[in-house]
Formats: sequence, C-alpha cells, structure tokens
Amino acid sequence: MQFVFANPLVDAGFLGVSQGASFGAALSMVLGGGSLALFGSSFGFALLALGLTVSMSGRIRFGGAVLRLLLSGIAVSAFFSALVALIKYGADPLKSLPEITYWLMGGLSGASWRLIAIAAPVALGSVIILVAMRWRTALLSLDEATASSLGARPRLERTIILGTAAAGVAAVTALAGVVSWVGLIVPHLARLLFGGDGSPTVPGSAVLGAIFVVICDTLSRGLFSGELPLGVTTSLIGTVAFFALLAGQRLRVERG
Repeated sequence: MQFVFANPLVDAGFLGVSQGASFGAALSMVLGGGSLALFGSSFGFALLALGLTVSMSGRIRFGGAVLRLLLSGIAVSAFFSALVALIKYGADPLKSLPEITYWLMGGLSGASWRLIAIAAPVALGSVIILVAMRWRTALLSLDEATASSLGARPRLERTIILGTAAAGVAAVTALAGVVSWVGLIVPHLARLLFGGDGSPTVPGSAVLGAIFVVICDTLSRGLFSGELPLGVTTSLIGTVAFFALLAGQRLRVERG
C-alpha cells in the first residue's frame, strides 16, 4: 500500500479495512455470537468497508485516482470508528464492553486451529499474489504516465493489489484483532535491509512482519504475570522504531 500510494505513512487503516473489521467484531460480541460468527462478521465488514471506499472514490470529481482512494478511505475509516464507539457506548459494561476493548487492542490468545484453518487460505493466498506481483507494485510508485510507458496498467493493477492486500488484512484482523503499527513500520525496516526495490521488499515485509509479531507476542506473554494485549506491545515498539527512522530521515517513499 505504501508503494501504491507513494506514501510512507499509509497502512490498511487508510482504506477502512481495520475499522470495518473492528465494527464487525464489536457487533458480533454485542449480539452474542461465537468465535466463528465473530470471524465471519469481522471479515465481512472489513470487505464491506473496502467496497465502500472504492465505490466512494469513483464519485469524487477531483484529484487523481490515488488521492480519491485516500480521501474515501479516511471518510470510511471515520464512519466505522464512530459506529464502534456507538456500540461500546451501549454495550454491557460487565460483559460485552471488556471483550470489545480487549479485542480492539489485538492479541493471539483467542486463536485456534479451527480459525487458523479458515483464515490461512485467504492470508496465504494474499501473500502469494502480492509476492508474484511485486515487480508491478514497484512500478505503481511512479506517476501513472511513467508506469504506463513501462508497460503497467495502473488502474487495473492498483485495484488487484489493493483488493488482495485488503483481503489478507481482513483475514488476519478477524483472527487476531487490530494489531497496530505492524503494517506501518515493518515495510520501512524491509526497505532499509533489502533496498527500495519492490522485488525484495514485498516478500521481505511478509517475513519480517511475521518475525516482529512473534517477538512482540512472546514479550506480551512473558513480561508480566498476565498477558499484555499484543497491540499494546507492537505500538510501544513500533512508535520507538518509527521515531528512530524519522530522526535518521530514512522514510523515503515518494512518487517519481
């Protein structure tokens, strides 16, 4: 997504995917659904949020395609965030509200092999497609005229890449909740290690992201007597790393 939007500060939240998943999960908890219902509701609303973002972007009459997507995503994200706040306001403070709050902070404690079997095909399929299209992803960081002259079809390929990435994010968010900062900070670390070319950066981000989450989950389970929400640990480490990158002036993803 950072390549497609040519913006180092973009992650899945900018398309409303994470916020849609949050609303779906919160709604399922209030209605008393089980783990499968929670996964289905979270995944479904994440894709609905993506669909709304794409649909709204087509109705905006100014700016380029990337700007329209970004503006629509911000609006959809704010809308679903407001719905989550509304559900939390009316949730049972002794039962539903603590569950919703904990889920929104992210964690792997609720994962099971049954849920992993459901999420894995979508998540792995997403990674495989994105790795296969990594060369095309790098071209999309250029302006549309330059990308087209190099053989890319920006509109089609952008749609495929963003839709595939959003589906993978929806699957893992439905499984583990909102785990912040992974999608924002890990690609920068991958670019530092493997260079700015999309060919090694995309698979490198997938591998480094998995390692980063496992390390943070281990710290969440081992530092305290009770398990710390995973999203809290990733946010603490991610913000420190992000500031270090900013201080070193190493956040460089821009449209050529």
